[in-house]
Amino acid sequence: MTDGAGSQAARGSALGLRLALAFISVALAAIALLAGLTAAFAAADVSALATRQQRELTSAIAVAAGAAWDRNSSWAGANLAPVLDLAARTGADIQIRDRSGHVVASSPGFGARAAGQPAGAPIVVRGERAGDAAVRFTGTGLGSADRALEVALLRAIAGAAGLAALAAMLTGLAVARRITRPVEKIIAVTRAMGRGQRAARVGPVTGPGELRELATAFDQMADTLDRQEKLRRDLVADVAHELRTPVAVLQAGHEALLDGIAKPSAGQLASLRDEVLRLARMVTDLQDLAAADAAGLHLSRLPCDIAVLAATAADSQAGQFEAAGITLTRELSPAGILGDPRRLHQVIVNLLTNALKFTPAGGNVTIATEAAAGGGAVLTVTDTGRGIPADELPRIFDRFWRGRQASQTSGSGIGLAIAAELTRAHGGRLSAASRPGHGTRMTLTLPTPGIPAPRALRESHRTSSAR
Repeated sequence: MTDGAGSQAARGSALGLRLALAFISVALAAIALLAGLTAAFAAADVSALATRQQRELTSAIAVAAGAAWDRNSSWAGANLAPVLDLAARTGADIQIRDRSGHVVASSPGFGARAAGQPAGAPIVVRGERAGDAAVRFTGTGLGSADRALEVALLRAIAGAAGLAALAAMLTGLAVARRITRPVEKIIAVTRAMGRGQRAARVGPVTGPGELRELATAFDQMADTLDRQEKLRRDLVADVAHELRTPVAVLQAGHEALLDGIAKPSAGQLASLRDEVLRLARMVTDLQDLAAADAAGLHLSRLPCDIAVLAATAADSQAGQFEAAGITLTRELSPAGILGDPRRLHQVIVNLLTNALKFTPAGGNVTIATEAAAGGGAVLTVTDTGRGIPADELPRIFDRFWRGRQASQTSGSGIGLAIAAELTRAHGGRLSAASRPGHGTRMTLTLPTPGIPAPRALRESHRTSSAR
């Protein structure tokens, strides 16, 4: 048990770690891409700024040199010291040439720094070209300022990217933990149920809405499985109980005949035959339930009138109502539908049989049909029986479920389940309303494609009384 819990915790931690790594990887990739693009654009902007400043400084040096030439209208005696001083302060080496290309003045380091192509600008005075100025920028002054700015920007970008990466890691771990915690809990409960702990439930969890819905759906599924398991156990007990009596009667009757205790007679044989028929009815009920499960795949839909089907079903049950001393009232109005007449007949017969079973002698059962408002057909079966307790009403359509009152009557408890399955196969709905002591009302609602009733109702309103 401890090993299982440990391995389970390890799997949960591995899941959280993988999820966190996935989040962090995506975040780091996005941060790296953003930082790289920002650095590239920043370097390009700084380079463009430096180039523009160098062009402006070169033009300024050419203007200053032109001003020195203008004082004497020649280079002879021109004072170029301020120009050389300006270049030195900005971290540049310059060389001034006359129109013939001869060097007039030059910074001491201009010739020594031969690497790189110097920037040039013509020296123009009053529209006349007096010479040229060549400027070579060194690693100090303006050039160093540009590089310092670029380095500062790259450091700021790297620092921001590092902080973003750290925040992404912490957020990824927190989100991964928030997601994996309910997942781990669901996995643990699933494995517990697999080991036979049917009472294990996830319960309320904290996390994203989808995971909370998953946990709720899982618990609902577990409750449904428990209910189905209970129904299965009840089915085994009910079937065993129902089989025990006819089998015991058949066994006792045959042994009495074989031992000569009883002589074969019409009454004896009829009693044995009744028990055989009882067993056959139970087998038929089980077959009907299996057929109802697959009814959606085997329906033969035809235009038909729900009132005609109800009248036919009532005719087939009239003898049983008469024998039980129960009044069967018909209030049938035409309503065209598209359905399987044989399956719908089975649904109506099941509803009538159920009403007959729980209505005492002298009571009344009413079957009524009408076209539904907005399209469709509605069939109701109302009885004056004992009614259904409120706590049992939601379960009357469960398979093999029998209420407290049903324990006193024969049957396997699947008649209404079959009716509900066949109704769903037709796209309809079967509901019940009841109050103890005031009878029960079953309502069958069926959709219709707007097809009119195929023929007039044979008996729109007929009342049959059997006492």
